Amino acid sequence: MKYLIETALLTHGLKSVADKEILKIWTEEKANLVWVSEGRIVVGDIEQYLGFRTKTDSLIRINRSLLKRAAADRLSGALTASGTMAVCQKMGLGLAVTCGMGGIDSCREEKLCPDLPALKELPVVLISAGPKDMVERGRTIKWLMQQGVLVLGIERDYCTGYIFSGEKVKLDGKYGGVCKAPMLILNEIPEEKRILDRSILEEAVKAGIRAEEEGRYYHPAVNGKIDELTAGYSSRIQLESLLANARLAEGI
Repeated sequence: MKYLIETALLTHGLKSVADKEILKIWTEEKANLVWVSEGRIVVGDIEQYLGFRTKTDSLIRINRSLLKRAAADRLSGALTASGTMAVCQKMGLGLAVTCGMGGIDSCREEKLCPDLPALKELPVVLISAGPKDMVERGRTIKWLMQQGVLVLGIERDYCTGYIFSGEKVKLDGKYGGVCKAPMLILNEIPEEKRILDRSILEEAVKAGIRAEEEGRYYHPAVNGKIDELTAGYSSRIQLESLLANARLAEGI
């Protein structure tokens, strides 16, 4: 095993994708998905994970900073990108896989997502489709570069968005085969597959803010609203992207 795949998207982010569809689409046969069950870190395959996923409503999102408390308090939950990177460090693995990652969000109380300091501080390279559309992508990439994180694209030396398209943001370059932290590798969702109507994003962000005010998770609420307004399309392209990033990791 040389990499782990986060489970936050699979657990809380794919509102319209049933277990049967995930099983049909999922091509990764290895046991490299990671989650926390009653405080214990579990690494398993897709069938083992889907058994865990049945408890979605009671599962929390565990980032790097929550990992120790999850162990001490015997909590159960899905791991975010930073949580997965922290487990990779514990296991001596140098590569983690996610889909969308967090970033700098000046519109909410959470100004700096734990994914960013994890990229700076942990000896783990992250493969991602890019910062989620509700964060400030330009400021996020700039912060990482200023902190010494090498940010590289797969097909090109700039990025344009996540499931929506936006402005072109310059990266450090294109990935050339050397995989060494601190590094973020961006394997973007193809622009032709992205959602065109950005008013959907505006509605989804409002739904996320309402959810957070009610004590619920922000990012899953945003994802859920986009899923609803695109008849599940947004969930499916994110699942495809997570798999594409896993395939990329396999070849590194």
